[in-house]
Amino acid sequence: MSEEQNAGSAWDALEGVRIPRGYQVEITAGKIIMTPRTAEQPGVVRGAEQQVREQLAGHGTVLSGVVVDFPSPQYGYAPDLALVAPGARRNARQRFEARDLEAVLEVVPRSRQDDDFVRKQRYLAASGIPLYVVVDPAAAVCTVHSHPLQGGTYREAERVPFGNDLFLPLPGRTLVLRTDDFPAGPPTPGAGPGAGRGIVDG
Repeated sequence: MSEEQNAGSAWDALEGVRIPRGYQVEITAGKIIMTPRTAEQPGVVRGAEQQVREQLAGHGTVLSGVVVDFPSPQYGYAPDLALVAPGARRNARQRFEARDLEAVLEVVPRSRQDDDFVRKQRYLAASGIPLYVVVDPAAAVCTVHSHPLQGGTYREAERVPFGNDLFLPLPGRTLVLRTDDFPAGPPTPGAGPGAGRGIVDG
C-alpha cells in the first residue's frame, strides 16, 4: 500500500456530513465541490447502466454513484457509472479502489467544463483509469478518452454524437452502448454552435 493510501481517504473529510439530495459531490485537489444534478443525468445513467449490466452478464461489477478510493487523500470521486474488473475485491473500508476500475462514465453538468473538471480528468488519467467516458447532454455528444499517460493526459479522445453506438473496449471484450435514448439537454447559455462544449483533453 502506498504512503498516500496510508494517509487516508479523501472521503474521511465528509465523515458524518449529510449531503443534500440532488447534488453530486466530488473532492478535487482537496476542495469539496457540490454540483446540482441536471434533469438529463438520471436518464443517461439508467440507460447506460442497464445496457452495461446486460452485456457484462456477471463478468465484472457495475457501480452507480458509489464512492471509490483513489490513491491520494486530496481526490475523491463517486462516478455516475464505474466498471469494476472481474475478481476485484473491496479494501478495508469496504470500497473498491481506482486500480480496480476498467472504465468510468459520467454525465457532465452544464457549465462544469471548468478548471476543476479539467483537473479531475487529468487526475483520472494519472490514476491509470483505462477509459473515461464523458456524456455531455448539452452538446448531445459522448467523448471516449482512452490510453492514459503518466503525465495525466489521455492519448486518444473520440467524440461520438448521440444516435451513434458507443464502443467501450475492455480487456477481452467490447461493450456497445446505444445512445439513441440518451436525453439531450438545452445548450449551454451564450454558447454558439460547438462553442464552449468541447472536452478539454490534457
